[in-house]
Amino acid sequence: MTQKAETRTYPISCTINGEIYNIEVESHKTLLWVLREQLNITGPKECCGIGECGACTVLMDGKSVNSCLVLAVEADGHEIVTIEGLGGQEKLDPIQQAFIDQGAVQCGFCTPGMIMSAKYLLDNNKNPSEEEIAVALSGNYCRCTGYKNIIDAVKAAALKYQE
Repeated sequence: MTQKAETRTYPISCTINGEIYNIEVESHKTLLWVLREQLNITGPKECCGIGECGACTVLMDGKSVNSCLVLAVEADGHEIVTIEGLGGQEKLDPIQQAFIDQGAVQCGFCTPGMIMSAKYLLDNNKNPSEEEIAVALSGNYCRCTGYKNIIDAVKAAALKYQE
C-alpha cells in the first residue's frame, strides 16, 4: 500500500513588478512556475529547469536569480522584477531599446533572461568592459547565433545608463 503525499500550501506576500501579491503557493513549486502558471507573468521562460540556461532570470531584491531554482515560498517578503517590470510599450528600458537597435533579439526566447542579467550588471557597473559583459551574461545561453549583437546591445545600453 502506498501513501499519497499531501501537498501543502503556504501564504506568501511579495512585490512583483511594483504590485503587491498575497497568494497561496504549493510548497514544492518554483518561483518560475508561480510567475508563469499562477500569475500569468510569462516573460521569464522555462527552458532547462536546472539553472543552466538563464532563460528564467529575474531580479530578486535587485539580485539576478534563476527563478527555476528559487522555491516560491522563498519569495515571501521579497521584491521580484521580471522583464514585464522594465519599461513599457510607450517607453522601453534603455536595455530593451538597445537590444532592438542592435538586432540582438533573434528568436527572442532567451532575450528576457539576457536583459535581466544585463540590468543587474548595469545597475552595479555603469561602465562595464566587454569582458565584464561577457562574464555577466555567461549564465545565459542563446542557441540562435553568437553573442556579438547582444554584447554590443549591452555596451550601447551602458552609454544610456551613464547619461
